[in-house]
Amino acid sequence: MIVSNRQRRILEALLKRQGEITAGEIAEEQQISTRTVHREMQELEPLLAENRLSLIRKSGIGISIQGHEEDVARFRSLLSGSISVTFSAGERKAMILCRLLTEAEPVKLYALAHALNAAIPTVTRDLDELEPLLRKQELELIRRRGYGVELAGDEPAKRSLIASMAQHYLDESDLFGALSESSSSGPVTRELLRLVGKDHVLAIEQLLWQMEEDWPNRLSETLYTRLLLQLSVAVTRMREQHWVHSPPEEDAEAEASAYSPKLRRFAETFGLDWPEAEKAYAQRLLDDAKAEAFADSATLLDKYGVTLAEEAVSLIRGVGERMDIPFHKDRSLLDGLIRHLGPALERLRSGELPRNPLLPQLKKDYAPLFAAVRVAVDEAGLDMDVPDEEIGYLVMHFGASVERWKLFPRSLRALLVCTSGIGSSKLLAVRINKEIPQIELIGHYSWYEAARIPQDRYDLIISTVDLPVEPERYIKLSPLLTREETEKLRAYITKISASSHAPPSVALGQSGPLERLKRVSAYTSAIVQVLDPFEVHTLDLGNRSRHLRAVLTAILDQVSSKGNVQNSEPVLEQLIQREMQGSQLIADTKLALFHTRSEWVEKPFLSLFRLTRPLLLGEEGTSEVRQILLMLAPRSLARPGLEVLSEISALLLLPEMIRLMEQADAEAIKAFISQELEDFIKTKENGENPI
Repeated sequence: MIVSNRQRRILEALLKRQGEITAGEIAEEQQISTRTVHREMQELEPLLAENRLSLIRKSGIGISIQGHEEDVARFRSLLSGSISVTFSAGERKAMILCRLLTEAEPVKLYALAHALNAAIPTVTRDLDELEPLLRKQELELIRRRGYGVELAGDEPAKRSLIASMAQHYLDESDLFGALSESSSSGPVTRELLRLVGKDHVLAIEQLLWQMEEDWPNRLSETLYTRLLLQLSVAVTRMREQHWVHSPPEEDAEAEASAYSPKLRRFAETFGLDWPEAEKAYAQRLLDDAKAEAFADSATLLDKYGVTLAEEAVSLIRGVGERMDIPFHKDRSLLDGLIRHLGPALERLRSGELPRNPLLPQLKKDYAPLFAAVRVAVDEAGLDMDVPDEEIGYLVMHFGASVERWKLFPRSLRALLVCTSGIGSSKLLAVRINKEIPQIELIGHYSWYEAARIPQDRYDLIISTVDLPVEPERYIKLSPLLTREETEKLRAYITKISASSHAPPSVALGQSGPLERLKRVSAYTSAIVQVLDPFEVHTLDLGNRSRHLRAVLTAILDQVSSKGNVQNSEPVLEQLIQREMQGSQLIADTKLALFHTRSEWVEKPFLSLFRLTRPLLLGEEGTSEVRQILLMLAPRSLARPGLEVLSEISALLLLPEMIRLMEQADAEAIKAFISQELEDFIKTKENGENPI
């Protein structure tokens, strides 16, 4: 039996326990991350199965090896006589890729085997298993006798592979922790940190924030970290003379293109003379990230349809009923779920399984909530199996909401820092508010932002990652804030509370009253623009009402006659195409929402059309539609307008809204929507994301 030294230690920890042991306890004992423990256990399960043993995970209790006593005893004996190697199979493959990505020339097979302390057939098998993965990355392994092994493909694909490997293998503490910590890590971690250019990551983050644009703060933590990795990898690869190349005609076009002047700071900081192809590559990374940053909930609804909001609201109601908590009143929870569910369900449908290193602790600390979310998801009627790892991420959203109901006044001012000022720090924030209400969290920040804030504006810094500042200036906590960490935090603030007498200040990042009033005015104007011209129409098309194209044509003719649509044909095709992608019918109703954004629409438009004869929709053409709510918007619409339309879409999930759409006149419908949108503005004004 061949296992790595780390795997041997994990197995010994499991075998020496009489009962269960948590992944967190193993991680602490072995001085590795919980994420690494879970990754190693996945590799050990087949080995245990070969020896008629099972790895049993009990929610909220821990992990154990189970089997007949004689099988356990035999496995102990095998383990004591096993051969230890430096690398597991996964580590070995990672090291092979690191070597091939580093070398500009082919590497001899025996050289790889010697460096990995493995047999040539073992390395050959590893290469065979790597080929499908590399093809997905648009890379190719070239292997010829007497030639060696070479990784062939475009430089952007190689850089993307490095960034993906880093996100898979490295923890935040590896990327943002002190150099002394990373130097004591394993060889795979050290190699990946070298390929990524750990020394550059923090400098690049500074440059990103020096661009003085707000879009980086809107990125999810995963996307933000990936952008930092991609830029750092680019700088590292250029310094090692691995360049992005493009055809001469593209270079000529690139020279004529306008790059962001702020991009020059990257080249100047690292002393690089960037070719045009490299400038275009870096600009593309920034442009793609910026596009992701503005993919807000309105855009998500536009992409995934009103079904997404319906699934989120259904889930909120299901969990709320089981926990007897009014989750439906928490607008932040709805917004967070909409942002999370769309991409998450899309990944699950494509067969991509999530990884959640916090799962064991979530099951332990939030056992009743985890069970409630599990049942609610199972009853939601999704067309897929949702694994516990994804349930864990949903529990984090609901857990944050649970804590929001228990806030108290605070007196100590603290900055909350993570890699991007967002993401995992959200759950930590609400847990701090629960456990130590004296702490007033005045903002979520990147470490670079926090470093620029005058120290008299806050009393302490709380971080989820290591920071490149004096240890006494901050305290590092995990997103879940364990009991031990709570006591550690209490002890820390006890030391500083005596000198923390500064009066409370306006939360950093919030603007003054005038700017706030301007934004309230922008949202109010957007609401009035949509609701003021709202009308209810009766549409009698005879037998033509059974055909979608005829109904939508008649509706758009009325809209065009009032000057709201410049060219109805392309708008008609967009609406029909959306229906073909997924029914616009609101579940369990006879109401359909047809909506689109188009350059042919001059301003936001909302109108209700009631059909005297039903329109039949659905794959089998058996679903009756009696009312159509038409929602149109220009292609370029400011954020307030997008959010207002998104909010109206979400209202269609309320029974009262459906009843009004079926029976009430225009004034009654406008009155109801106006009241709900007024509450929406108040929530945004007083909530954690002020407008």
